[in-house]
Formats: sequence, structure tokens, C-alpha cells
Amino acid sequence: MQIHYLEIVTKHVDAVCAAYAAANAVQFGEPDAGLGNARTAIMAGGGLVGVRAPLRATEEPVVRPYWRVKDIQAAVAAVVQAGGTVAVEPTLIPGHGTFAIYLQGGNDHGLWQL
Repeated sequence: MQIHYLEIVTKHVDAVCAAYAAANAVQFGEPDAGLGNARTAIMAGGGLVGVRAPLRATEEPVVRPYWRVKDIQAAVAAVVQAGGTVAVEPTLIPGHGTFAIYLQGGNDHGLWQL
């Protein structure tokens, strides 16, 4: 298993980015509109961490890993078979790949296909 994208939703984007940058000697980029205006940094071993503000008033802070998969349709079907509930159907983000979000065990989970 490999995390492709670790999404952190917070009302304190700059403070969270500053803490991660200081603790991990990384640099966060400018907001990426394709990723909900997340500021991203490269994780050791590959993948990105993105820190963004809530996209709507009802969105709560969350830390959501997106696991890299080869076939997102098959992965979503397997998640549903295992009892997960799809929150966001597979969605293409031009230049980034296709993602989906599911809920299981009281947590948010994501899948990502390049």
C-alpha cells in the first residue's frame, strides 16, 4: 500500500503548513486550484501532503489518506463489497488523476488512480 495524497483540511492552513515545514524541513507551494487550493509538499518516499481550508461551511477538519490504486473502479467496488460507503464517486482532476472518497469505520478514506 502506498499513500499518493495525504489531505489535511483545517481552518488554520498557514499555521499547519508552518509546523510541518519546520518539523520536517519541507517547503509548501502556493495553493493548487485543482486540489481545492491545497498547499502541497512532497512526502519522503513519494506522494504529496496537501493542506487546505474547508470548501464549504459544513466541512469539518479531517485527515484523509488517499491510497494509490491501479484500477479505481475495481477498488471502489471492493470497498463497497467490504462494507464501505462511497461519499464521492471517482472524479477526474485534470493533471492529477482520478480520486474517490469512501467512509468506513468512522473514518474518511480516499483512493487515487494516476
